[in-house]
Amino acid sequence: MDSAKSRFKKAIRNDANKNANNDDKDSECSNIENIGINPMEEDKESESTRISDEEEETNDKAEAAVRKMLKENKDKQDRDPDYSKIYSISTTEEVIQQASQTESKYFRVLQHKCRSRNPERRKHAAFLETLRLHVWAFLSRAQYVSLLKDFVESEFFVIDGDSLILMFLDKEAQCLNFFYQIEHFLQDFTEKGAKYVIVFFKDAEQMYFSYPHFLFLRTALIEHLRHNTGTTVHTEFSNCLSSEWKIFLKKSYPYFIIVSDIGLTSLQTDYFSILIAHSLSKKINVVLASGQEYDILRVYGYHVQSAYKHRSFFQRYEQDLQYACANIVGYEEPFICLYEHLKLSLKSIQKEVHQTIHLLKHLWPEGSDIRRVVCVLACAVGLKMYSNMLGNANPSMAAETQKSTKGRIKYLSLEEAADLYRMQCLTVAFLLHMPLSQRARIRILKSYWTKQVLPLIKVQQLSTHFALRQLSDTNDWKLDLTYLPDLNDDSLLINLAYYYEAENTEGAEFKKELGKEMENEYQYLWNTVTKLAAKYSFGDAFPIRQTSQRFLEQKKTLFRVYEEEIPNIGLISVKSDLVEEYAGDVLKDLPVLASNDPAVTSLIKYKEFDELRHWHSGRPLTEEYERVRCNADAKSKDPEERRQIQKLQTFRRFYGSTLGGSTSKVIVQQQHVSGNVNTAVKKTQKKHKSKAEEIVEENNRRLKSKEEKQEQEQWEALRISTEKEIKENLTVGINKLDEFLKTLKSKSVKYSIEMRGLSVCVDVWKKHCREQGNESKDLSKAVQIMRRIHILLEKYQDLLEKPHLQKLSKYLRLLGFEYLACSLSDQTRDSKDQKTSNYAVEVGPARFQLQYMDYYLLREERNDPDPRVQHFIPDTWQRELLDAVDNNESAVIVAPTSSGKTYASYYCMEKVLKMSNDGVVVYVAPTKALVNQVVGTIYSRFTKTLPDGLTVCGVFTRDYRNDVMNSQILVTVPQCLEILMLSPRSQKWTKRIQYVIFDEVHCLGGEIGAEVWEHLLVTIRCPFLALSATVSNPEHLTEWLQSVKRYWQHAEGTIEGSSTNSEKKFTRKCKAKSQVREQKKSYRVRLVLYEERYNDLEKYVCSLKGNDFIIEHCHPCAALTVNHIENYGIPSDLSLSPRESIQLYDTMVKVWQAWPRAQELDPEEFVSFKNKVVIKKPDVRKYEQELKKELTKWIELGQNRKVNELLEDLKPKPVDCSQEKKWENFAGFVEKLHEMDKLPAIFFIFNLDSVECAARNVFLNLLEKQKRLQDPNTEREKECLRDELRKVKKMLRKFPPDLKKLSSSKLQTMLHLLTKKEQLEISLKKLTAVPSECTYADPKAVDKDTLEKIFHRLRFERSGYLQQVMAQRGIGYHHGSMGAKGRQVVEMLFRLGYIKVVTATSTLALGINMPCKSVVFAEDSVFLDALNYRQMSGRAGRRGQDMIGNVFFYDIPLPKVERLIKSNVPQLKGQFPLTISLILRLMLLAAKADDKADAKAKALSVLKHSLMSFKKERYAEILKIYFIFSLQFLIKEYYLDQEGNPTGFAGLVTHLHYYEPSNFVLVSFLVKGLFHKLCRPIRGSTVFSEDVLEKLVLILANLFGRKYLPACSMKYKRKFCQSKVFLEDLPREFANAVNEYNTKVKENFAHFLLTTAKLADMEEEYRLPLSKTDFTSKDWHGSELASYLMDSSKRISAISPFACLSGVVDNNLFHGEIINKAIFRSIGINVTNCPLLYLNKYDNQGRRRPLNAYALDFYKHGSLTALTTDNWLNEGDAYYALKDFSLLIKSIGTSLSELCDDPKDNVLLAFQQLGEIYEEKLNSVG
Repeated sequence: MDSAKSRFKKAIRNDANKNANNDDKDSECSNIENIGINPMEEDKESESTRISDEEEETNDKAEAAVRKMLKENKDKQDRDPDYSKIYSISTTEEVIQQASQTESKYFRVLQHKCRSRNPERRKHAAFLETLRLHVWAFLSRAQYVSLLKDFVESEFFVIDGDSLILMFLDKEAQCLNFFYQIEHFLQDFTEKGAKYVIVFFKDAEQMYFSYPHFLFLRTALIEHLRHNTGTTVHTEFSNCLSSEWKIFLKKSYPYFIIVSDIGLTSLQTDYFSILIAHSLSKKINVVLASGQEYDILRVYGYHVQSAYKHRSFFQRYEQDLQYACANIVGYEEPFICLYEHLKLSLKSIQKEVHQTIHLLKHLWPEGSDIRRVVCVLACAVGLKMYSNMLGNANPSMAAETQKSTKGRIKYLSLEEAADLYRMQCLTVAFLLHMPLSQRARIRILKSYWTKQVLPLIKVQQLSTHFALRQLSDTNDWKLDLTYLPDLNDDSLLINLAYYYEAENTEGAEFKKELGKEMENEYQYLWNTVTKLAAKYSFGDAFPIRQTSQRFLEQKKTLFRVYEEEIPNIGLISVKSDLVEEYAGDVLKDLPVLASNDPAVTSLIKYKEFDELRHWHSGRPLTEEYERVRCNADAKSKDPEERRQIQKLQTFRRFYGSTLGGSTSKVIVQQQHVSGNVNTAVKKTQKKHKSKAEEIVEENNRRLKSKEEKQEQEQWEALRISTEKEIKENLTVGINKLDEFLKTLKSKSVKYSIEMRGLSVCVDVWKKHCREQGNESKDLSKAVQIMRRIHILLEKYQDLLEKPHLQKLSKYLRLLGFEYLACSLSDQTRDSKDQKTSNYAVEVGPARFQLQYMDYYLLREERNDPDPRVQHFIPDTWQRELLDAVDNNESAVIVAPTSSGKTYASYYCMEKVLKMSNDGVVVYVAPTKALVNQVVGTIYSRFTKTLPDGLTVCGVFTRDYRNDVMNSQILVTVPQCLEILMLSPRSQKWTKRIQYVIFDEVHCLGGEIGAEVWEHLLVTIRCPFLALSATVSNPEHLTEWLQSVKRYWQHAEGTIEGSSTNSEKKFTRKCKAKSQVREQKKSYRVRLVLYEERYNDLEKYVCSLKGNDFIIEHCHPCAALTVNHIENYGIPSDLSLSPRESIQLYDTMVKVWQAWPRAQELDPEEFVSFKNKVVIKKPDVRKYEQELKKELTKWIELGQNRKVNELLEDLKPKPVDCSQEKKWENFAGFVEKLHEMDKLPAIFFIFNLDSVECAARNVFLNLLEKQKRLQDPNTEREKECLRDELRKVKKMLRKFPPDLKKLSSSKLQTMLHLLTKKEQLEISLKKLTAVPSECTYADPKAVDKDTLEKIFHRLRFERSGYLQQVMAQRGIGYHHGSMGAKGRQVVEMLFRLGYIKVVTATSTLALGINMPCKSVVFAEDSVFLDALNYRQMSGRAGRRGQDMIGNVFFYDIPLPKVERLIKSNVPQLKGQFPLTISLILRLMLLAAKADDKADAKAKALSVLKHSLMSFKKERYAEILKIYFIFSLQFLIKEYYLDQEGNPTGFAGLVTHLHYYEPSNFVLVSFLVKGLFHKLCRPIRGSTVFSEDVLEKLVLILANLFGRKYLPACSMKYKRKFCQSKVFLEDLPREFANAVNEYNTKVKENFAHFLLTTAKLADMEEEYRLPLSKTDFTSKDWHGSELASYLMDSSKRISAISPFACLSGVVDNNLFHGEIINKAIFRSIGINVTNCPLLYLNKYDNQGRRRPLNAYALDFYKHGSLTALTTDNWLNEGDAYYALKDFSLLIKSIGTSLSELCDDPKDNVLLAFQQLGEIYEEKLNSVG
């Protein structure tokens, strides 16, 4: 693009590249070494004595290194430092100054206060350096994430208005296009559901006075957003340190603030740094304005998480920040200087504007269009001010206005100035009448104002600014502000200026008429100007030019020449039924290229790609799934492999046994099962029993009686000891009683035990009351009485007789619940019994049950067993699931974690296993860890005898596979199942699938891989079960899936009818071979919803004060605000425990003492509680809902203040502490939870390194504790015993093995030594035994043999011994970079109850079965969002073990805690489902599958049924457009022919489909032979040099796993220790190949855009996106001059009319940088859909965003630690990224081995060698 923006961006890029190259030359790392970093240190165990915040430590070291370097530079300077020179790239200001260095002579803005010489400024220069370094250090570590996550639906964020302007600012920004770009940006946020406010700080305005053009744009933008859009704009805050701004942040607490890190000037950059530092100190996260990218559904940007270090920095430097801010924005009255000596005060302009507005109101009392008003005001004020300046100037100087004296600057006369302003009026006349469609065609004139003209234009812009400012305060005058964005048009003004000074004077043929309409408008405007300046004489309206002074630079005036020839517009035709059926309705309206067009004739005819055989050698190819490593397979005949299989299966059964109590079930294939009849439930009952049946019944009765007798005897044996234990310790005794009751079956025995238990509890309570006397009583003892009464009344109601009821009534009276006692029996109140009052709880019965019984309250449970379920009684919703499976239906199941929703999955598996040996169930899990868990469960549940070669369960992940095609249950991840579903050669297998189970189906809403879940859900033809605990719009999901099933219902009928003979033969063949029994097909999709958690979750906020832990209960309602309730209501899943409901009621009464409904909602009076002996959880839910409704009603009644007071009263008051202190005391916090009996617990930590260090810290704390407790001589004793034991063993070894040869004396000696050895071992064992207070492990949970068996798996694991000794203390850690065996050991021991403390990353969030008593969030992270919070917190509360779950927030900022609690889970909206690689795979499937009709139906299902486009026709059309582009791309790149058949390297591209667009670039490298030139082995060998392999890694790192760093990371020339950090450019030949590829892609994309331009909605294109301001054609009567100014050769068929105003034309589309800002919005696709591989990416300010060199750096130094210290990566993120990179190298090697004829091909060998080396390096740190 030839605009000024491209020029100054180019200057920035050149400067950035230059400095980046300089960085590359700096190879020393002295700065880092001097401060003691040793990233290569591998032994991390020495670090385990403490935990440090890795990010904080790294940043501090980086800051120290750079500060030292800056100090050295500072010592060289004798004057104030020039801060801009510290940056390695220029600020925007400096670039602008480079573009126009001489402008300052003609126009300058001066301040009375000279900043650079101010002593105070000098004093604070060091602080500004510190501030810049502080900000740079953490901005460089910013994480690139999706911004619009779950919170966005209920929270807002802030956009800094000045940062917004800078994102789109151009030195010569065309006004209307500038507004269009900003509205486009904001509308994009709005369409994605974002809620935001824009803040313009008042003081920031003063930074623009040197740039009047930007200043008036800023002012116009504020007014436009305020008046013409629904956007909330704040301008009341003076600056970011003002008290009003602090109050706003505290009150509203935005989700994040978008801020720029670079300003127009270095001062503004410092101001932004202060804003960033302040925001982070107030716990507001920051998102950088630069580097943002977006697609159709998401926006991505650099996100900085607020941390303690930011708050600490602000507190430390608050005064310095205040002073710095005051210095930056504290301007005294500025004034401008024109032509060096003409001075003008800005206040005088302001005053003149005020007076002129007053005059104009009298001239135009009825008001007018803002464009007219601003035009006449600016012109009148400008002329008056200029006239005054000339008049006040020295007369001798005034006399020389027309002379060019040496050393003196020439300036315009008043008449020449009037000419300029006349043309301005004429321009506005055009803007008022000329439609945008005509303006878009105006010729592009490259011209610049002369130096004499520019000052007057700037004065006019200043006048415009002040006019807009004062007009915004005018309420008594009617102004039409609609067209505020279109106040001027520089391009039109320059065209008019050029016409009048260069063309109009050349003869009659060039003299053009304005037209009556334009002439009248212009004259009206100019006449108003002259009236407003009545005392001055500026001449008449005509002629427009009354002087001959040139306004434009003659030498620089050029017309735009279009050198690039645009090829013929049209599509290459594709003859394919699939294409026609899907996109035919769009294609029919688009032009098609002729067959003899060069674009068609140039297509190379490649050989058609054959999925079965090598593309030119004919060698058979393997299936894609077969390229994944296979360790063992049931089909194998190799004895060793068979042994491996048996070992693997044995372990899986053992692993599965830890997952649940169910025993393995032997499955026998049923010969005659009706697929759609529930035989277990629908049994027909006979009227008469046979003799045999009567005998069986009699035997069962006898057996039951015998069991009952045995159980009664058991109880009698335990009764006395149990009663004694209850009396000694009520809690322990009752728990023991409950455990014993679980083992019994006889209801009558249980009943008698319950009655006895009740009596003992009453005795305990009476004793306690007597002991306490008048002191307060422990009501938990009374709770046990009431709990037993509840159980008896609910579960044994049929056994309760009148005496029993009277006894229960007596106990109720004892507790003081007289009315409940009366309601239970017919007795009346006994007033004589005075003793009962001594034992009364003195609390109402309803309050007692809610507040004290709390989680003991009974749930609604069914008592009728279901014959389909053996081990428990299923709830109603679970039965509905079983019914769905019995009826062969699909179902979406949304139920809380641990509620039992997966049972239906195993019921489904059992059904299919019983039906045949051929039917297949596929279980899709999102992670490998979950895959392993499901496989273990399957092996522990099912045993089935199958023919040789077949097996019950197979596994398929990206890392390994076994028994994929020969198993009945395949457990896999989505990407791997997609390979099978879209493989032409796997269609026979897909027809065997009977059911697919999707676990954690909410992954549909994820950012990575979500589209794969969609593809699977729409391509499967069988029924499915979709399970999740966290879907907020399940109805929408179910409706979409039902539409897919309807499609298949219709498609299957069509497939049957349309299949060819060969296909029918194939189908018959399949059916003949398959024994899968045909079942009645059902296309119904059920929705099964269950929202009630079995256990309530109670939340606690924990903080550190001194060395003591403050643990406060966090009431869920405390997370709410009045605004949140008003706007979004109370979240549906914000549930309260009974205790919390009471707490809410009490606080409501306390806050509003005159509350009208206080009595009605009193627990004792509430309708669902009154006189109710057994209050159940559903009753409490009603009460909770009523309280929530009432809280909302308070706001409706205007009681906002009281609601605020109530919420504030509920809010906990945590204390802030440093990260370092937090981690130092982490072990103490674990100990505190242990004391509170809150273990077992999972501690979620998002930093991988901190996970291990935290666990080690807890372990070391226990060791230290043991050391403190044990006798000081113990160690000496142990050493003595060991020495003595060694001696005894040594003596025993001397005896021969044959004891018969020993004499009796020696035999006696030997026996004595053996006895002594045994005694020594016992003594040593006692001394080495871990005291119970020094371990969290439960030795009773696991027997010794099982423990040894589990620990045996760690024997060859890295850090295996450490894991074992930690596990023996009850401690473990769990993260993704551990080996699978290490993770499984932790999982098994935790489930078995042996390990009680586990630190973990989010690997345990998705579905892993590790229930616990408590969940602790020990670290904040951008990834801790509402979805992860619910997944993780759902682990708390073990059904059957814990009555309640506990969630602890350990030093998580309170605002974040509140946000997590109140935010809804994000809705499933789908992803952009298509990629070019996917479309190629679909075309390959349709072309090569045996069953063409089935393959075509699958392909169409993927294309037609995306969740994104469901019920959104616009999105459906966008997908069709993208599909058409993809086809054109594939044809032009020779991957498809014109019949839609795959050709050439289609196979390699599809095998690497994960990595688009890098897969296409890789192929271009192969085609050009670049890898073969590079990969040359060392002479005489097949080994490659380090240089070759390093270069290969460099090339791959530029293509794959690309992580862009923020542009500001290159701000300082930092020297790194081990890593290079910024990735080097590709080698020249490879870079040239990428550029060639990109050029072709850009041409293809531009050609496509030009072709599809006619699909645009032009009505929409002529409206501004957000304000909807309409610029379509109005009543335009034409103008001869306007027609003359238009360029007939200008092609703008595919360009937004707004972009046309900035000179963008069709030709510019061939340059990818401009596309997003130029194309039609309504087409719906942009450059992100184009498979470009950018060698360099730039942010909005034109700064280069460097690629992180982590993959290459790791290859060189092999240190993960170095990647965290140098490369700004979290260790966990780094590990996962490296693992993906390693997998990629292997994947390429595997694909090449398939496609290479020669197994010794150099490229193939190089990739294989590199893959082995990289994997080895990674394993060494894993």
